[in-house]
Amino acid sequence: MLRPIDTDAVISNGRVSGSYPDEIHEGVAWWVAACFVVVGQARRMAVAHDGHPVAVGFHQRFCLGAINAGHWSCQVSVLGKADETQLLHSMKELGRVPGALLTTAESGMRPTVTMHLYDSHGRPVDEDTGLAEVREMIAGDRVPLPVNAQAKGHITQRLDLLEEL
Repeated sequence: MLRPIDTDAVISNGRVSGSYPDEIHEGVAWWVAACFVVVGQARRMAVAHDGHPVAVGFHQRFCLGAINAGHWSCQVSVLGKADETQLLHSMKELGRVPGALLTTAESGMRPTVTMHLYDSHGRPVDEDTGLAEVREMIAGDRVPLPVNAQAKGHITQRLDLLEEL
C-alpha cells in the first residue's frame, strides 16, 4: 500500500476521519469508496461534499474509487455541495441507494476530513454494518481494482435532485 495510514485510528467509532494531511490523504477516499461499493454490493450510489476545498478533493477521489471497484460497475450520482438532509433525500429519490457525504472541519492548524457513509436505508454505516470490513480490506491491502473496462462505472452530475428541495 502506498502512503499507508493507521486504519484503526482513521476508521473507527462509526466514522472515517483524520487530520489532513497527517493522518489521512486523498487516496484514502479512493480506498474507502472502492471497499464500500464491494462490501455493500452497490451498483448505484449518491455522493456529496460540504464545499470545503479539501473535501472537494477527497470527493473527487471517492467518486473515482467507487466507479473502479472490482466488477460492480457502480453508477455514482454526484450531488455537489449538499448537507446530510439533501443527501438522504437524494438517496431516497434515486431508489434507496447508499451514499456518502465528505466534510471538512477546520480545527487548529490542520483540517479534519470525515467521510460519512450511509446504507441504502439512510442509516449511518457502523462497525457491524460494513465499516469493520472496509477497515480490514484497507489494512490488508485488499482494495478492489477494476477487472476490465466494461466493469468500470460512471459518474453522473445530479444537481437537479437538490433543486427539488
